Amino acid sequence: MTEEQDDIFESMPIISPTVSNNDVGTTPHNHNLNHNHSHSHDHGTNIEDINHSDSSSSITSNSEIQNLKIEEKRRLLPDILPKVQCIARARIPTTQGPEIFLHLYSNDMDKKEHLAIVFGEDIRSRSLYKFRKDETQSDRMIRGAYVGKLYPGRKNADFDKSTNMKLEFDKESGDLIIDSKTTWCNPTLVRIHSECYTGETAWSARCDCGEQFDEAGRLMGLQGHGCIVYLRQEGRGIGLGEKLKAYNLQDLGADTVQANLLLRHPADKRSFGMATAILLDLGLLEIKLLTNNPDKIIAVEGKNRLIKVTERVPMVPLAWKGEEGGVKSTEVEGYLRTKVEKMGHLLSKPI
Repeated sequence: MTEEQDDIFESMPIISPTVSNNDVGTTPHNHNLNHNHSHSHDHGTNIEDINHSDSSSSITSNSEIQNLKIEEKRRLLPDILPKVQCIARARIPTTQGPEIFLHLYSNDMDKKEHLAIVFGEDIRSRSLYKFRKDETQSDRMIRGAYVGKLYPGRKNADFDKSTNMKLEFDKESGDLIIDSKTTWCNPTLVRIHSECYTGETAWSARCDCGEQFDEAGRLMGLQGHGCIVYLRQEGRGIGLGEKLKAYNLQDLGADTVQANLLLRHPADKRSFGMATAILLDLGLLEIKLLTNNPDKIIAVEGKNRLIKVTERVPMVPLAWKGEEGGVKSTEVEGYLRTKVEKMGHLLSKPI
């Protein structure tokens, strides 16, 4: 009985195009599924197919994209950035020691609330601090547009008696006047981090996302300044539900790239124009970027290079360095290997 079930399972389609979150019958952008499967609704794609026939054409396509010249890649980026607005900011004391200022952003591209986790009180959002018509000092303090720290009885958002800091604004536009005495204007350590519920909340050992998030915060806390731009693009942009399906495919033998392709998604569906727009709003024009992904540097700088990455700071897995707290598992080793071999990530220590 068990053998019959195994035989049936081996021949069972892994996915059904009719229930995919993507349009029926479409193939992932920048990736080619085997033509024998991509136009049929009667036959799904199974693990054996992706391992032997589909993987060759798909990975070749991905490799060609990865090997494009930098300027050619840059030309593929969007011409227009999202319009972002910081709608609230609050001081957050942390269990790790340094406090942060959490910024919540709205935008005109999606309905998601993206975040900036800011280390340093003097990194200021231009959209948040802009003086608005008929608003009161209390209005400004409540939404977080204040200098210094709040304390009981404080009346003025733009002047902090304890530090003698005062913000100035353009009388006509209401824009914050940038002064190095009150506003940070130096090259800053930055991490562009995409939401990962499994790695950050569910203790997953399939990836090192939670470890990277914690390490970025630790480094920024030591420096006193930094920003983690937290983008709501779970599962490299495919969403949590599809990500869980991808995990099941990985348990069936696919790697992280193949699993996405089987589900008719690109290997990486994320975009980083939102991060570029948020960094511009925070005035972080020169950054030291924590990443192993060279394409992220190009994407964050943007088509017109409004952001300048002055340095790439590698994120070496803690376990590779023999440090405590690193993620150790067969799954994470395979995940990192795929990132290096198929997605072009720069990690110096062989897996």
